[in-house]
Amino acid sequence: MKMKTARISLLFVLSIAILLGLANAANEPVLDMDGEEVQTGVEYFVVSAIWGAGGGGLAIGRSSNQKCPEIVVQRRSDLDNGIPVIFYNADSSDGIVRLDSDVNVEFVPIRDRLCLTSTVWALDNYDESMGKWWLTTGGVIGNPGPSTLKNWFKIDKFTSIGYQFSFCPSVCNSCVTLCNNITRDVDGDNQLRLALTKDQGWPWIFRKATSPIIKRVVNAN
Repeated sequence: MKMKTARISLLFVLSIAILLGLANAANEPVLDMDGEEVQTGVEYFVVSAIWGAGGGGLAIGRSSNQKCPEIVVQRRSDLDNGIPVIFYNADSSDGIVRLDSDVNVEFVPIRDRLCLTSTVWALDNYDESMGKWWLTTGGVIGNPGPSTLKNWFKIDKFTSIGYQFSFCPSVCNSCVTLCNNITRDVDGDNQLRLALTKDQGWPWIFRKATSPIIKRVVNAN
């Protein structure tokens, strides 16, 4: 009887340890290229973690068959850092962006824009012609809940380098929604756009917009 009780106690302790480990991993802060915690309200370039044919940073683009809202694209050149973004947490009590936490992502426009819609990321309607769920702009900041599901994204560690984005909002426990990683894919205009995938996403790193440009050392080969 004592042996059975001891086994049950050991299993209980191990279960608690596993749960605590998962909680700590989810609570881990996202780090920028300088090893500093990524903060909400601060401008960051989101650039490919792969150097050499990996492309550059994320930016605002336009689709030939959808003038507005604008779309989320990746610049082709490794030397082009794109347009900075600002992150906003669903939990406004913490100014640190953490793994597997719901965030809004907003481009900081550096040019005159042709669309009057916002530059906040959102999940677009399903594109039947391409068989894709693309990322677009036109989302809203805050107000986590059923009405804003398409505006919330998460950041997770990539398997080997950098971080990947995912769409798996947890701002509504009773809502049924998609849960996929986010990769880059070519659209009908030959633009590299962000889209949902059932496979692994694409690796990114975050550089504070005020930091000096440093070469990314990861090679595509």
